[in-house]
Amino acid sequence: MAFHEVRLPARLAFGSTGGIERRTEITMLASGFERRATPWAMGRRRYLIGANLRSLDDMAELTAFFEARRGRLYGFRFKDFADFKSCAPTGTVAATDQALGAGDGTRTAFSLIKRYGDVERPIVKPVAGTVRAALDGVETTAFAVEATTGAVTFAVPPGAGVAIDVASRDGLLQ
Repeated sequence: MAFHEVRLPARLAFGSTGGIERRTEITMLASGFERRATPWAMGRRRYLIGANLRSLDDMAELTAFFEARRGRLYGFRFKDFADFKSCAPTGTVAATDQALGAGDGTRTAFSLIKRYGDVERPIVKPVAGTVRAALDGVETTAFAVEATTGAVTFAVPPGAGVAIDVASRDGLLQ
């Protein structure tokens, strides 16, 4: 995927409208029943940016940003103000917000996810320096996060059965 590791300034993104989009195909069967399917494994995010700009200078900055991305040719980092934390938007982030799984005593790398009920969305573009981790409910700093893939790597493999949790406070991206 063509992607620029640059973030749309928050003041230009704030006030954007949009959110999750899903595609569902419904086929009416001869029996009168319906068959429903989706070609997408996960919902896609779509936003209208720029509807809430406050000045001509903001409009010029937004235009320059999109020209640098060649319109839709290159993706970029975007803060969704309705879904930018590992907890509810008005909640307080805790290192135990999102369960990643359990250690096995040998594995050190785990992929970031965010849960929406029983749906797990992979997080592959976390904002650098915002991820927190906990092992068996105790926050730790003995880990690293790859900001372009979302891989969390612990310095020492979490022991067998050790609960692994993570949190982020400023921008979980897909």
